[in-house]
Amino acid sequence: MNHHIRLAEAKLRMYEQEHVLKILARLPDQEKNILAAQIMEVDFVRLNKALAEHNQPKEVINDTIDTISAIPFEDWEDFEQGAKAAYTERGWELLRAGKVGVIVVAGGQGSRLGHEGPKGTLDIGLPSQKSLFQLQAERLLYLSRKAGKSIPWYIMTSPDNHEETTAFFHSLDYFGYPAEDFFFFQQNTMPALGHDGKLLLTEDGTLMLAPSGNGECFASLKRSGAIADMKRRGLEWLFYYNVDNALIKVADPAFIGVAAARNHMVATKVIEKTDVDEKIGILCLKNERPAVLEYNEIPAAIKDKRTKDGKLFYNLGHISIHVFKFDFIEDHADADIPFHAASKKMKYMDAEGNMISPTEPNAYKLERFIFDFFPLADQLTILRGTREEEFAPVKNKTGEDSPHSARKLVLSLHRNWLRAAGVPEEQLHGRDIEISPLISYDGEGLKDWNSKF
Repeated sequence: MNHHIRLAEAKLRMYEQEHVLKILARLPDQEKNILAAQIMEVDFVRLNKALAEHNQPKEVINDTIDTISAIPFEDWEDFEQGAKAAYTERGWELLRAGKVGVIVVAGGQGSRLGHEGPKGTLDIGLPSQKSLFQLQAERLLYLSRKAGKSIPWYIMTSPDNHEETTAFFHSLDYFGYPAEDFFFFQQNTMPALGHDGKLLLTEDGTLMLAPSGNGECFASLKRSGAIADMKRRGLEWLFYYNVDNALIKVADPAFIGVAAARNHMVATKVIEKTDVDEKIGILCLKNERPAVLEYNEIPAAIKDKRTKDGKLFYNLGHISIHVFKFDFIEDHADADIPFHAASKKMKYMDAEGNMISPTEPNAYKLERFIFDFFPLADQLTILRGTREEEFAPVKNKTGEDSPHSARKLVLSLHRNWLRAAGVPEEQLHGRDIEISPLISYDGEGLKDWNSKF
């Protein structure tokens, strides 16, 4: 028997995973070697710690409430025009100097949306039929051309969609973006665990692995060599966003300028949360440190707390748009931020080789979240933007936060740009007019276009 298989067996016994031994014993030699290699990579200490933390008694609600308070923020619309221009110019200075990179979290599949393939390849139904990736690539192209400096784009995929994602970009010649300024990297994974803490195996006798969340972004950047690439390029700031926001202002010069002016390690952009049941988290202070409470973690006693004018008291909606200092990413790439255990329904192979299809959640997927780095920063720059200009999430197949709702938001914004450019309302009525990101990034440069409508 190979030495590494004996080591794997010993490790399984040490951590009371004997059911895997039965499966390992039945596998052909090649598959046995693959499973043994996976087992040797498993950090059982980290797994058991994450599970133990999840199973700890939850805090008493009143104690939790006492740890939460409002966090200071700034609103972009409160700035005077001169200040807006100055912050935006500061952002452009950094773009022109090649000091800004972009990271997109793009590991998801579009299956929930009825789309076969990576979520970034989804066409949300715009007249141009452009995918989310193409919209974002063209916004970066517009900025890069105006800055005279290509903005490096770091695309975090998952094992499930990495090959499809890279092939998609290659087949479309990267939408005209310089191929050398792309860096594709895969996010880390963690083994899925049954509710009893046991490893789950797939039908082919390998460990069931699941992407371990956007909070593994920094560690994945380091492991892939992307941090070394950033250092070689001399980057100082990294703009972070999720792929499924159809209105994302990628590498927004205004936001970058505010972040640079405040010079905190982390800046985050928020919108006003007006619906208490909207499935976005809130920015706040927890134990006097910057934090995000997910929508399902907000204590009921404060969830609907209101100000005197009837607005939600905790209304800084987290939309996963951030700017990080490169030094912060480098310093905290290996930080031991917590894992969150999400209970899921997962099909698996039992010790006798039978496939089990549970009817109820039976397993935990362990994830880290990007906002769990926030408490490591002494202070955050928080900038509130306008929902209609910043946020069109694509989460559901139909209804709210769907491709259809995102399409409407994009076209509505473009209609507003044209109104501001002087296009008469009667020329817009009943028409779906889409403006290419290659023509305008934020509604600018459209004055000469009003005659075309």
